[in-house]
Amino acid sequence: MDDPTQYLRFVAALIFVLALIGAGAYALRAFGFIQQGVRRQNDRRLGIVESMLLDARRRLVIVRRDNKEYLLLLSPSGETLVDANIDAVAIPEPQLSGSSFLTIKTESRL
Repeated sequence: MDDPTQYLRFVAALIFVLALIGAGAYALRAFGFIQQGVRRQNDRRLGIVESMLLDARRRLVIVRRDNKEYLLLLSPSGETLVDANIDAVAIPEPQLSGSSFLTIKTESRL
């Protein structure tokens, strides 16, 4: 039962099955059945810009699609489009200092 050749057969069979899966995926991609689908973060067309919880059951969400933004009210009873005429504004990236440490200012409690 503890024959080392059984373990070698198991490892060889596992490697063979993994190689078959890889070859099948490569063949599917080569024949066009699977698309590569590589998207960079800034190529995304759809995203959630901001979300705000109104109460326990309702939430306001700004959704960006291409160069337009939409304000939606999400609730258990459904979704409501509040405003669809919002032009997307480029949000500036925060300026980072050269330091890798975070400084937190606190007030003393007396």
